[in-house]
Formats: sequence, structure tokens, C-alpha cells
Amino acid sequence: MATDKSTIEYILNQLSTLDNVNARKMFGEYALYYDRKVVGLVCDDTLFIKITDLGKKFVDHNYQEGYAYKGAKPSMLINEELIENSEWLCQLIRITANSLPIPKTKKGI
Repeated sequence: MATDKSTIEYILNQLSTLDNVNARKMFGEYALYYDRKVVGLVCDDTLFIKITDLGKKFVDHNYQEGYAYKGAKPSMLINEELIENSEWLCQLIRITANSLPIPKTKKGI
């Protein structure tokens, strides 16, 4: 089942206080970007955020792992109640992005 466009619009709205946040459609699902870094995926109307040590610590007792698709690496599964808390969600995205390496630029582009 593909992610409904309204789901990604809602998540992006919750992250609207962040600059440089966007989503790109990929095979009916979405990659979530912040400052040119992939910080998560939205698959089957579910938000999955990359696992980082600081992100895991921030999520604390709400930590839950899930898989965005068959064969994917585990990610943090973010439930609807947590997505509703825009300030908390923005902080998680910042923490995650700051823990990820700067993406390599593609040669010839």
C-alpha cells in the first residue's frame, strides 16, 4: 500500500517551522529530507526516522523499532501521537540530521 499524499502533507506541515525540510516521492513512498540529508522514510502512511544514538536517547521511553519495507534497516517508528507534537518532532529531526554525515556530492552534477 502506498502512502497517501495527505499523510506526507500532514507530516511536512508539522515540520513547517524547520527550514530546508522536504519529501521526495519514491516508488509510491517518500524519503524525508532535512538540510539535504535523508532523515527518514514515510511508508504505508507510517513515519520511520533513522536511528542515531542521540535520537534514540531523545525518544527515550517512546523508542520503538520498525522496518519501512521488507529488507530495510531498522528505523525508529514514530507513532501518530508523537507526530502530533510538532515541537518534539522538529527537535527529533534536528537531532537526527546533526548526527548524520554530510551527503557526498555526485560527480558531474
